[in-house]
Parts: sequence; structure tokens; C-alpha cells
Amino acid sequence: MAEEEQDTAPLLQIRQSAEPSVRRTGNVGTAVAHIITGVIGSGVLSLAWSMAQLGWIAGPLTMVAFASITLTSTFLLCNSYRTPNPEHGPHRNRSYLEAVHNNLGERRAWICGIFVQIGLYGLGIAYTVTSAISMRAIQKSNCYHREGHKALCEYEDTSYMLLFGVLQIVLSQAPNFHNIKWLSFVAAVMSFTYSFIGLALGLAKVIGHGYVLGTIGGVSASSAVEKAWLISQALGDIAFAYPYSIVLIEIQDTLKSPPPENETMKKASTIALSITTFFYLCCGGFGYAAFGDATPGNLLTGFGFYEPYWLIDFANACVVLHLVGGYQVYSQPLFANTERWFEKKFPRSGFVNRNYELKLPLYSPPLQINFLRLCFRTVYVASTTTIAMIFPYFNQVIGVLGGLNFWPLTIYFPVEMYLKQRKVEAWTRKWITLRIFSAVCFFMAIFALTGSMEGLLSAKLS
Repeated sequence: MAEEEQDTAPLLQIRQSAEPSVRRTGNVGTAVAHIITGVIGSGVLSLAWSMAQLGWIAGPLTMVAFASITLTSTFLLCNSYRTPNPEHGPHRNRSYLEAVHNNLGERRAWICGIFVQIGLYGLGIAYTVTSAISMRAIQKSNCYHREGHKALCEYEDTSYMLLFGVLQIVLSQAPNFHNIKWLSFVAAVMSFTYSFIGLALGLAKVIGHGYVLGTIGGVSASSAVEKAWLISQALGDIAFAYPYSIVLIEIQDTLKSPPPENETMKKASTIALSITTFFYLCCGGFGYAAFGDATPGNLLTGFGFYEPYWLIDFANACVVLHLVGGYQVYSQPLFANTERWFEKKFPRSGFVNRNYELKLPLYSPPLQINFLRLCFRTVYVASTTTIAMIFPYFNQVIGVLGGLNFWPLTIYFPVEMYLKQRKVEAWTRKWITLRIFSAVCFFMAIFALTGSMEGLLSAKLS
């Protein structure tokens, strides 16, 4: 991109330079592993609650529907990895934003970049809320174990959010993502661990009961309007748990060819989403079967489980470790994009470009301090922490994020890129089908976003 175009898009990083020599060795198996790691996260903890709002028929069907929508979107998006031909095109788009830029132009890439950065910022808020709730749950679990299940074990989560924020300020001073790549591995292991613990606890409780709770219609509400709001929040939570569009192109860029990368990616996505959907159905189903109308919003912190307390503590500790790493995994690209724009905009500024060495005792090598990095990243983390403290509501926050990001990033841009790349003529059968698909998903996302916003404001005002 020309420098004048870069100046108009500070949040957008497009790699247009000549492709470096990269040895790509990925296959279906590695792609499946990357996808599952990217999809399964803290959103799994809300699926039992979502199932409870929808009931035994609509709940599973909705999860399967979101899996089908995500898979369809994936099939469209993976064709955008190469341009102009999806299988033999000479140019590789190595990121989601680069694919949007080369297929749809600079203006829509800029709009896409805004949605991406809003989504990354929102994840920072959600991770702060979730980590604080999990840290508080550890303290409550120990209190219940020590003083009994009917004890008043109430604690504020503000101090935990501040603690999480301080830790993120320290970690965010790492110059780039390569300095913290070990966090990504730790985060992936932790996400699998607490997800399986939540599933196992739900299954054990159902076996212990000897019967299944829940109804076809889900949790009852005082009015049809209230029920509609709960359903919309459930849709937002499920929407948050599924898509992985932002990382799909990066995963595809690791694949060897032949066979064509889009063919391998379609196979891997089908396998990975089938496994994920089965896992999600088990987590949501066993959680709802164990608690029925009393299903907590967060399966590990709602205290449907009291014992074994050490296992619940361990699971919540895994949640915290996952989110500590996840916050940086998703924030570092935003840091890099913004700081790169400042460097280009103010090339002679010492505040922006100069690094200072700070030698600490018993630590080598010396730390590299950059004042722009120190100030911007500190303000960024402080802002996500502040918003999290204002809206510390797990289900509502992830519902808002799911409703906000699902349609533009998972549906709209993949559909538009496919239509443009394949040169699909207007009013043909394929054109009409994809437009209807996009429109239906748009209204569903608006419904989920509206209900989640209403739930967020109601929780705050109450």
C-alpha cells in the first residue's frame, strides 16, 4: 500500500511486500489442531446457560445451525487465500485484512480493520471480566469448603480486575508477539483443560442425580418479551463461541501444496467444526441436564459445583492462565499496528522511535524501554480494565461481542470476497442464495446484539 494510503488507515496492517521464503509444511491434521485451539475458549463456559434459555430442542439445533453457518463461511473465505484464482493464483493473502484489501479494495479493508480492532479490544474487556470472576470463584470455593455451602461467601471482583490489569501492563511491554509466543502455547493447553473439567463435572452430576433436568422450552420467564431477551443473549453467547474467521487465513498460510490450500482447509474445517460442535453439545447439554432452570451463566463460577473444591479451583486457575495469555495473543497485533502507524507518521520523534536500555539487577539482557509503547499500552490496558469494572457481567459482555462481530467478520466480508473473486453476476441463483444467507445472518446478529445490550444495561441499572 502506498504511504499516503497507510496514513489514512492507522489501524490497518496490510503486507504487500514481496513474499519471504517460507517453508510451509502444514497438513489437514495440523490445521485441525490450530482451528480447535483457536475456537475453544472461554465462550464454552456459557454454553450450558445458553442451552438452558433455548431448551432441549432449540438449544442443540441452534448450536448445529451456528456450526453450519461457520462452516459455510469458512468454505467461502478459504477461497480468498490466493488471488486471483483460489487454487492457482500467484499471490498469497497472508492475513484476513490482506485478503479483504486485495479482493474488495482499500476502503472496505479500512472498515474491516475497524471491526477487527473493535473485536480485539472487546476481547480484552471480556477476558478481564472472566478472569476476575474466576479468581473470585477460587476464593469462594475455598470459603464454602471451609465454612459450609450455606455460608455467606461474597467477595468483590474489582480488586481482581485491577490485579489482572497490572499484570497485563507488565506483559504488554514485550516489544512484539515473538517475545511472548510461549504464552500462546500455555493458553491453548489451559483452555482444553478447563473445558474438559467443566464437561466432566456436568456429566458426573447427571450420573449422580440419575435423571436429566431441563425442559423442551427452556427456562421460563415472566413475559414473552423477557423470554425473547434471554433467547437473544443466548444467541450472542453461542455466536461468540464459534467463529474463527480472523485466524483462518493465517492457518491456511501454514499449509503445504499440492493439494491446493483451500481444498485442505475445507477438509480440516469440516473435521474441526464437527469435533468442536460435538464437544460444545456435550458441554452445554450436560451442564443443562445437571442444573435445569438453575444453570449458572458461567459453568465453573456459578457454584452449581462445590466439590471437589480443589478441582474447581484448578479449573478456574486454568481459566485465569488461559486469559492472561489470550489477552496478549489478541492485543499484540493491535499494539503493533497502531505503533507502526505512529512510527511512519512521526519518523523523527524520539518519543515514538527511540529505545532506552534499562539494566536491572540479576536480569540480563537489559530491558528496551520505548516511551510510546510504555504510554500507549498502559493506557490501553487501563481502559479495558476500567470498562470491565463498569460492566462486570460475563454472559452479557460476551453476548454483545458475539452479536457485534459475528456478521461483519464471519459473514459479510467472506461473502463479498467470494462474489467478487468468482465474478458472480447479480440476480443469478448463487448471488440470490448468498445474499439471503448474509441477510438472515445480519438480522440474527442484530437480534443477538440488541438483546445482549439490553441485558448489559439492565444488569448495570439493577
